Amino acid sequence: MSEVTPEMSKRFPGRRLSIFRLTVLVAIVAALVVGGLTGFRWWQDEREAERSTPWFASYVDVTATPAHPFESVADDEPRHAVLSFVVAAGEGACEASWGTHYSLDEARQGLDLERRIARLRQAGGDVIVSFGGLLNDELALACDSVDALADEYRRVIDRYELATIDLDIEGAALADERSRTRRAEAIAQIQQEQRDAGESPVSVWLTLPVGSSGMPPDAVATVQSFLDAGANIAGVNVMTMNFTGAEAATGLAEVIEGSLRATHRQLVALYTDHGLSVGDRTAWRMVGATPMIGQNDVVAETFTLDDARALNAFAADVGLGRMSMWSANRDRTCAAAYVDLHVVSDSCSGVDQGDLRFATVLAAGFRGSPDHAAADAATPPPPVRPGEITDDPATSPYPIWDEEATYPAETRVVWRRNVYAAKWWTSGDQPDDPTVAATDHPWRLIGPVLPGETPVPQLSLPADFYPAWTRGDVYVAGDRVMLDGIAYEARWWTQGDNPAAVQLDPGGAPWVPLTQDEIAELLSEE
Repeated sequence: MSEVTPEMSKRFPGRRLSIFRLTVLVAIVAALVVGGLTGFRWWQDEREAERSTPWFASYVDVTATPAHPFESVADDEPRHAVLSFVVAAGEGACEASWGTHYSLDEARQGLDLERRIARLRQAGGDVIVSFGGLLNDELALACDSVDALADEYRRVIDRYELATIDLDIEGAALADERSRTRRAEAIAQIQQEQRDAGESPVSVWLTLPVGSSGMPPDAVATVQSFLDAGANIAGVNVMTMNFTGAEAATGLAEVIEGSLRATHRQLVALYTDHGLSVGDRTAWRMVGATPMIGQNDVVAETFTLDDARALNAFAADVGLGRMSMWSANRDRTCAAAYVDLHVVSDSCSGVDQGDLRFATVLAAGFRGSPDHAAADAATPPPPVRPGEITDDPATSPYPIWDEEATYPAETRVVWRRNVYAAKWWTSGDQPDDPTVAATDHPWRLIGPVLPGETPVPQLSLPADFYPAWTRGDVYVAGDRVMLDGIAYEARWWTQGDNPAAVQLDPGGAPWVPLTQDEIAELLSEE
């Protein structure tokens, strides 16, 4: 290094770098570097967050009665649904079922589930299947190995062509450490298999309990188990309900907001502990909220429409990634006959909603899809004139509609590659008549004819299975007769009333035809 000479000092007077100036210079350079890195990280965080659009989907209790028509959506209604719950078929049974009531095959027939899912997808919506819930055994509890559990998850994912699933982990499943590990490793296995096959791995949301100060330890450990197993999670959806504290009874919206902020902090900390950095905005996209609309299980806690508005505004402000609610089945005002509104109903909210729906309020601004890639890639089919659509009896599950035939209530037919069910006795009414209002139309659209379908066998009893109906005989409630090959059961005392007249007055006739399920049960006993 050359020496500073007197001549150089004369040419550049006062330029000698003091310790103070050097310190200031280093601080300025450091600030510029840190600021640049901070700015880059902020830009990266914003870019990552914008890759996803917040989405809304109501939970639907698939096996509840009365059934909720999730497949029928108006133009201004949210189009996505979280179908719940897939659980073990019985205690210790490593077999997927819908609420223990239906196997996957039985749900296809008894609930027409796959046809209804297809119809929702035709309307631009999609479904997420939720595994678990509070009641019944979660599959990870019933299956004793990672491979067996992965097989059951995969069966459901493949059958319903799912891009996103929801794991609702609560109750006994939340505290069980062995099932916690099995669950995470099974999902990691499935996602790796999909990557190896060149497919997009299934997106997984964890639905977990939360308190006013954040997720409880078992919920935190559940998230950690997925990170430990190398499984990718799309986010954590917390059940913002049943807080039990006095503050929740008077300021529920504020308590929910606090619980979400705490969840956000926990999520950032969990990823940081695993050496994975997530920005503030990206982390908010990984947080979801699911309130229980109306009257909660805690008597003093009621989630009102004002609470819904406040939660939606907060979600928009922070960029929450997902909004759901429990449940679409309950999104209506209870009838006047339902007296005690503090008793939680499965089919109404327990609050006066007027003409509003919680789903509409909560979903405002949530325009995304759980499966963004599939939504972007979807191509609408080319338009087809109705007259160009023909039905093939060999690929139709039910008889093709005939203008001359008569159809009692619940009779199913195929028309222009869609399946319809009669709401009441009808004859000559075209199932897809666009000039009749839905409330006045005798047919209810169920969904499209599915690929690979064949005619469903229509069961019938032998002509002499029950005594033939005789006009002069007296019949009492429960008596069964045969007329023209059809079995009927008396609803009350009757004499001289032709059983076939039920088609003219289904509600007032003394006779009702036996259903296909009743006939199947009788034939199985033979």
